[in-house]
Amino acid sequence: MKNLILIRHAKSSWDAPLIDKDRPLSKRGIDDAHLVASAVSGYLPKTFMVWSSTAQRAKNTAYIFAETLSIPIENILFKDDLYTFEVKKLENIIKSCDNKYDNLILFGHNEAITNFVNIFGSVTLDNVPTSGFVSISFEQDDWGAIQKGKTQKTVFPRELKKYDSPSHTGKPVY
Repeated sequence: MKNLILIRHAKSSWDAPLIDKDRPLSKRGIDDAHLVASAVSGYLPKTFMVWSSTAQRAKNTAYIFAETLSIPIENILFKDDLYTFEVKKLENIIKSCDNKYDNLILFGHNEAITNFVNIFGSVTLDNVPTSGFVSISFEQDDWGAIQKGKTQKTVFPRELKKYDSPSHTGKPVY
């Protein structure tokens, strides 16, 4: 059995005139990444491989999750080919995972993540939001042979936030 956890990078900032790959996280992105990371520790397998896109916003999200979940940063493998928005590329990268690893945590980008979840998971999602966490299990023992799996858990920032009433501020209150 193979288990995959997909985490979409946290909300990025558009404040500085940077190329897409170099955009950092926004304050909301940092807060949301901490919020989700704090909520998912019970859904992580005991051992796992961690991959991240080399885009700054994905790396920063991976660092926040690593810090919160006590994952040694040196255990994160940064892969240039994960800087993709195409589902077929993402599928091929996931299917290339060494079979000695049963559990893979991956930090990446949309549209690829939402499309992958909808093709390979058992729950259809309109969108995996920034900082979104989706866990899928597969019956296959070979990453290269994974097919339709079972969506085990989704955790999205909006589910974890409490809001003031709209008549007051309507803003998130943690």
